[in-house]
Amino acid sequence: MFRAAAAPCREFRIGQHDNSDVYNHTLATILVEYASAVQLSDSNALITWTCSRCKDLTEGFQVIELIVDIQNCLQSFVGIDHGLNAIIIAFRGTQKLSIRNWIEDLLWKQLDLNYPDMPDAMVHHGFYAAYHNTTLRPGIVSAVQRAKELYGDIPVIATGHSMGGAIASFCALDLAINFGIHNVQLMTFGQPRVGNAAFASYFSKHVYHTIRVTNGHDIVPHLPPFYSYFPHKTYHHFPREVWIHNSRVSGTFVSMVEKICDESGEDPSCSRSVTGNSITDHLRYMGVDMRADSSDSCGIVFYKDEKLHCYEDLAGNFVVSKRPIISSVVQTTTDVDVSADIEEEHCSR
Repeated sequence: MFRAAAAPCREFRIGQHDNSDVYNHTLATILVEYASAVQLSDSNALITWTCSRCKDLTEGFQVIELIVDIQNCLQSFVGIDHGLNAIIIAFRGTQKLSIRNWIEDLLWKQLDLNYPDMPDAMVHHGFYAAYHNTTLRPGIVSAVQRAKELYGDIPVIATGHSMGGAIASFCALDLAINFGIHNVQLMTFGQPRVGNAAFASYFSKHVYHTIRVTNGHDIVPHLPPFYSYFPHKTYHHFPREVWIHNSRVSGTFVSMVEKICDESGEDPSCSRSVTGNSITDHLRYMGVDMRADSSDSCGIVFYKDEKLHCYEDLAGNFVVSKRPIISSVVQTTTDVDVSADIEEEHCSR
């Protein structure tokens, strides 16, 4: 079910981990590195893929576009993983507030937006707006269209950690529904709930290659809260979860287990079987550090480089591209204007 196109330049040896066509362990170990790298604030190192986290399984990744929304402290990149033969989109969530303050906000935030063309589906307004109402969407759509022109009809894989995973979810759905991209996949790490049960059902029908990786007692996948006695209004995860946890016998650690959960999205035998009370479990996935590189990652680091094309708007949000934007051949199924309201200039940060 969940796979990238085969490519001769990378051999997968999954062994005992890959006991189902639903979940690919090796793919997860690659994508978690992308979800970690996008947390970094050095835009030059990201666009050239020379950052401290741009190594190991993601070495050789070709960034097509880096999108930075200064106003909302959001960041994403789009590029090509030649080993996977896939377009990768990675999202960083906002780092503006401390994670404790952000979690507190999730506890109180209510479902407050009906999803377009689905009156029973409700979603978290903040997550929805972070993708749809910022610089991210036009920059990402343009980059994906350009990548498909250059590399053909290869899979698109969206990923992100924490709020970045929530934003990646709306991106995957947007590409599938509004741009007719049939081979969109999603794998997130430590993602919060983003909508109600009606939305979860709608989502799983349109983005069916989906995995949400959760870790131990990570607090964030438990938020916003799930209330079984309010089935229509409560937040509800979409499937499918893969829960990573320690296996113990008589209190003694035995092994690390990756449990592939059921199709309900809220499998009571997976992460819901434990108390979600750990920030530590949220900040490290599959041995990879998911933290930002500073407490103020909104202070984007970018230096003028005449070799890079930079498009900046009046608010200071910018898109950095290695190559000039070319005309799109991917047709949108809506009347949405996907062009960014930005003019080309060389960034001077």
